[in-house]
Parts: sequence; structure tokens; C-alpha cells
Amino acid sequence: MKKLKIAIQKSGRLSDDSVKLFKACGIKFEVGKSKLMSESKNFPAEFLFLRDDDIPGYVADGVADVGIVGDNVLVEHECHVNRVKSLGFSKCRLSLAVSRDVDYSGVSYFEGKSIATSYPNILGKFLKENGVNAQIHFISGSVEIAPGIGLAEGVCDIVSTGGTLLSNGLKEVEPIFNSEAILIANNSLSKEKLELLDRIVFRMNAVQTADTHKYVLLNAPNDKIERIINIMPGMKSPTITPLAKEGWSSIHSVLKESDFWENIEAMRNMGAEGILVIPIEKMIF
Repeated sequence: MKKLKIAIQKSGRLSDDSVKLFKACGIKFEVGKSKLMSESKNFPAEFLFLRDDDIPGYVADGVADVGIVGDNVLVEHECHVNRVKSLGFSKCRLSLAVSRDVDYSGVSYFEGKSIATSYPNILGKFLKENGVNAQIHFISGSVEIAPGIGLAEGVCDIVSTGGTLLSNGLKEVEPIFNSEAILIANNSLSKEKLELLDRIVFRMNAVQTADTHKYVLLNAPNDKIERIINIMPGMKSPTITPLAKEGWSSIHSVLKESDFWENIEAMRNMGAEGILVIPIEKMIF
């Protein structure tokens, strides 16, 4: 049987979360600093550990069948691949930044000025859309140093917390692109490899859905059950089991993480007691 070749970042912000996701999907493989390749022990897949910037090209050229890469990197490299799935982790933004003592008044500040960046294509498109003519200096790394050495009046770089900018005397002034990890695939996968990809996506969906839901068990008086289940419908409907205590039942259901506290408080006010909240490992519809 053919193996699906999967490219993930060798090291960096995407690497750990990518490995964690595949292992949560039950796909076992070895990871090590010196490893460039690793075959799965229980799934027809081979993992390639690559530089983030190389992954879109490798997938587009068919060296790898699928890969996990930052959306910012994919858009910057303009490779023709299939965007399979947004993965929800390694979220960040590409932003313009200037020295902290600059009185920034808007994007027009950069008119006629120089900007250092590792993302000239994304930046160039943003400037064009906003009618700003600025000189773009391409730097492959450590762009934050550019204003300090007089190379540029501003920078355009990835921002997660903003700590790196602050430590280099800069401030974020203009977010221009939001990014997260995405799963990409070659546009010409064989039927057999597409089936393997579908199996992986199925597992990823189960893991990610579980991450955004909680399993809830509670006890409630029977005369309050109808009101309670109206705000905790579950995947189809709650499970209701009579308790030994007359007039009471146990209700089991699933709640979205985003609705959790508001609904729990509402149910408690309706008379719910003994509320247990349990993490869900996998969730399949």
C-alpha cells in the first residue's frame, strides 16, 4: 500500500502543535532533532521534517503529498495547492511596526518610506490596496533590527504577543494579515492517497470538535428538566436517567466550550446540582 507523505515543520512554532495533532489522531511516529524522515508505525504515512518556507513548494511539486504550514507562508509563496483545512492553532498576525517614539497617524505614514520584511508579496499587495508607495527591503530574518540600524523606517513581521517588537524598541501599528496553521495537499493526489487524506481529516475533525466541547453530567428536579434541556440539547438530545431519589433525574449532555459558563450558571439557577464537567478526547458525529 502506498504511503501518504506528510510534511511538517522540523522546528519552530508549528512543529510541536503539528506533532501533537497527529498523535491525538492516533498516528504514531518518532520525532527527534536529527530526524529528517519518520514512518508511522500504525498508519500508511511517512513524515518529512522540513523548513516551514519549503513546505508549500514541496507539496506543490509533489515531493510531499500533504503538509501543515502557516497560512502566511503559503500566501507569501503563492504556490498552487489544495487548501484542505484550517487547523486553529499557531494563530498570529502579520503587522506593520515602527519605533515607539513615532507619532503614527495611519498607513499613509509609510508613503515614501522604507519597510523591512520577510513577506514582500503580502506587504506589497497591502500597500497597493491602500495606495501607498513605499520601498520594501527583503530580509530573511530578524527584521526588527532594521529601524535601529537605519535600514528602514518600519518593519512588517509576524506578531504573536508583541514581546519581540517591544524588546527592540518597536510598536505594532497596523495588522495586515491574520494567519493560522492550515493543512494543504498536492492538487494531483491519486485516488488511494485521497482516501488516506480523508481518513486523516476525519480524525482531525473528531479531535478538534472534542477540543471545543465538554461532557456535562448533572442532577435536576424532574419539574425543571424541560427548561434545562432547552439550553443543553446535546449532539441529538440529552440522556435522562431517573435517580434513586424520587422526583430527581440525572441529565447527560454535551456543551460547546463557548457556551459553557453562561449555560452552566443558568442551569444552576434552575435547580441543577452535582454538576460534573468532563473533557472529551474524541467526538464523532
